[in-house]
Amino acid sequence: MAPSHHDPRRPYKRAAISDQQRRRDSALRTQSARRADAQARARSLANSLLSPPSSSSNDQPVPSPEAHGDEPAVADVATAAAKLRGPDQRRWFARQIMLPEWMVDAPPHLARDWHVCARPAGKRCLVVSSNGITISRLRNGTILHRFPSALPNGSKRGISGPASSYSILDCIFHEPDETYYIVDMICWRGYSLYDCTAEFRFFWVNSKLTETSAGDPPSTYHRYRFTAVPMYESTLEGLQAAYSLTTPYVKDGLLFYNKHAHYESGITPLTLVWKDEACSQYVLDTDSEGQVPTEQHVVLELREDGKLITSDDPPIVFGGLSSEFIQKSNLRPGNLLRFSLRDESVKLVDGKMEIGELQFAGRLNRTRTFADSHSKVLFQYAARHAPLRIEDLVASVQSTTMEVESTDIEMQD
Repeated sequence: MAPSHHDPRRPYKRAAISDQQRRRDSALRTQSARRADAQARARSLANSLLSPPSSSSNDQPVPSPEAHGDEPAVADVATAAAKLRGPDQRRWFARQIMLPEWMVDAPPHLARDWHVCARPAGKRCLVVSSNGITISRLRNGTILHRFPSALPNGSKRGISGPASSYSILDCIFHEPDETYYIVDMICWRGYSLYDCTAEFRFFWVNSKLTETSAGDPPSTYHRYRFTAVPMYESTLEGLQAAYSLTTPYVKDGLLFYNKHAHYESGITPLTLVWKDEACSQYVLDTDSEGQVPTEQHVVLELREDGKLITSDDPPIVFGGLSSEFIQKSNLRPGNLLRFSLRDESVKLVDGKMEIGELQFAGRLNRTRTFADSHSKVLFQYAARHAPLRIEDLVASVQSTTMEVESTDIEMQD
């Protein structure tokens, strides 16, 4: 509820319940310091996406293309990634995609610093075109499609320039209309966009896509259509458009991108996902039967020391299991486990959740790649008790607008 002394001339903003903004500020400050060779990162990812699965196993960790200091050779990264099997392969490929945090608190300066779009429901994947072929891979590394496309060098008919030149798109495949909806661009004709701002990447997505016939209906040399997701400024008009306008795809919430953010692999607070019942069929997590459970469920990873952790980097510990229980239940480190939590066992301390008691609910199947992130667990908890509503996002936008107008008035005076 709004405080009794609230100024009616200003929109009421829900008080922050997390440390999301603090981490967002830190991410913006340090992203330049984390820069690696952008071209090498893009090339190693392209080679890995194009590499055929290897029949041999490899117990050695994959060198990271983002490592500091002496960077591994591109071929070493691609070869090692291609040899990975099972959980290791799924984890490696999943870490190459930029994943949003769940919006727990509305960011300040939403209208000034953020873009917004309606997120398509579907399969998140990376698409690479090179040497006359196009391949899409899911987050777990599994090949979704291998096909000809009108992307640069994406079919034998469309090769221009060096055949090995590659493009990498971050997409969501929407099965009902068999369309790849582009949510981001990592590389285009060999030019890496890792270290470019989101604002520039979205400009390139739209301008470069029009240079091809990738948006045309499917044909012999163009199996699937590619379409850029409409991206808006997070003004009142833009937010309303993303939230309310009809789309050719099924919506699954809203995606927010900080305009200044680079493409960072893994979970980042500079990209956010938000949902409510009006723009998504699935706001609250469901159980294996598709029903919303009475108690909130969380998915955590079992570590060697018995601790239960989130997928964040660094991970957050939400509890632990005794060695006796682990042995009795035939559990192993790396297993993803489902737990239920009671409301009375949850506390918020310095913007993070503390869970007093977890109830073991079972082991997950192997198709799942990662545990829940802390922001997802907190979003799900808030959605059950004090959800962040569209009115809160509108209030954040209006607050930014009023600040800008106030500054303009002061400058005129």
